[in-house]
Amino acid sequence: MEQPLPPPGMPMTSRSGSTYRFDPGTLCLELLTTGGPGEFKRYEMLHAPADLTAWAERSRLRPTPVAEVSDAEVVAARRLRDALFRVTTARALDDPADPADPADIDVINEAAAHPPLIPTVAPDGGRGWAGPADGTRLLATVARDAVELLTGPFAHRIRMCSAGNCSLVYVDTSRPGRRRWCSMEHCGNRNKVRTLRARRSDEDTA
Repeated sequence: MEQPLPPPGMPMTSRSGSTYRFDPGTLCLELLTTGGPGEFKRYEMLHAPADLTAWAERSRLRPTPVAEVSDAEVVAARRLRDALFRVTTARALDDPADPADPADIDVINEAAAHPPLIPTVAPDGGRGWAGPADGTRLLATVARDAVELLTGPFAHRIRMCSAGNCSLVYVDTSRPGRRRWCSMEHCGNRNKVRTLRARRSDEDTA
């Protein structure tokens, strides 16, 4: 019997140790869950080739491509991720005084210029991948997804979680365009709890 596909989103663990799923809505934004530039370096997850392949297993790429990754490609993955982080954050904040750095756009375009992973129809009718896979093809697939996001119909829907202590970036593909939280399981639920406690406190002091 065919196993059901897991729900979309990356499995995440909060600082308190609770687990939840974060669906940023697109492949390229899933890469941002592995760390980032500046203050986010402390969350770095891409140290070795196995780390990049482990990320691919958690990503929305199905089935997971079996990729041979080199140390140099891990460095390239961090470079692409940091550029994506800055570009999408600038778009999410929509601050004219802090536009995306052209150098970061160049990094995305350079990665996208390489041949990507090539999807195929497997003999059993499922999805597969053609030819050899490596880290460069994997990153090209991510970068091309970023190009589609940044130039497509949801380019104006790139958001950052509304929680003050959360910097997760996602694309709001909901019909009304009112998504506020990285995950209702996590930041959304915490906001509900805080709101409820504040309401009860106001009632007690009234």
